[in-house]
Amino acid sequence: MRKKIVAGNWKMNTTLEQAIMLASEIDSKLAESKKNNDDVTVILFPPFPFIHDVADVINPDKIGVGSQNIANHPEGAFTGEVSAKMIASIQGVDDTIIGHSERRAYYGETSEILAQKIELALENNLDVVFCCGEKLEEREANKHFEVIKSQLSETILKLSAAQMQHIVIAYEPVWAIGTGKTASTEQAQEVHAFIRNLLKENFDAALADSVSILYGGSCKPSNAQALFSQPDIDGGLIGGASLKADDFIKIIEAY
Repeated sequence: MRKKIVAGNWKMNTTLEQAIMLASEIDSKLAESKKNNDDVTVILFPPFPFIHDVADVINPDKIGVGSQNIANHPEGAFTGEVSAKMIASIQGVDDTIIGHSERRAYYGETSEILAQKIELALENNLDVVFCCGEKLEEREANKHFEVIKSQLSETILKLSAAQMQHIVIAYEPVWAIGTGKTASTEQAQEVHAFIRNLLKENFDAALADSVSILYGGSCKPSNAQALFSQPDIDGGLIGGASLKADDFIKIIEAY
């Protein structure tokens, strides 16, 4: 069975006090939830400076913690960068996001850079949430499948089957991030099915059926249940709604 995953990407939000308070509130509300959420994997991705503190205040049996990014170098004179080895050295931290559209758009991260990051993450025993998705103009030009195939072919589809066991894919239509727009359930399912078929073509049906594919475009309490009910959508990479404990818990409960 594929993992059902609800991950909260806090991006560049919260102070230390706010991060601890938010993590604590999510932890307590999840424990108090009247719904059985035991089969849902929950992961929080706070800003770098707060990872250790967040890991300290949550129940590690219920909630995982990860980094929003890692450097594409193992170590050295790279001021301001954070390596996979550093992240992996923090107790209770086992995951990282790689390839988020904001990293691609604002920091010029290419497939070559992302492939380097994936390799370093896996070498340091970090599981990877790898993001892919098209811009609005690419969707309107009906090039979204072409774009996504290219993004995956240049990165994770080059991995071995064993390495793929440590990869989660997040489909994020860039036009639906932070805009309030959301892909319809049919649009989201269509792309998730396309990604799963790429995995089947490049590996085999068993591996394709084992990889979790998350939806990462303005998922919120009002649409989570409809999205999660689709056969190839295995959860969500949640942005804004993960900054509100009540909303985040409702999304988890949508399963």
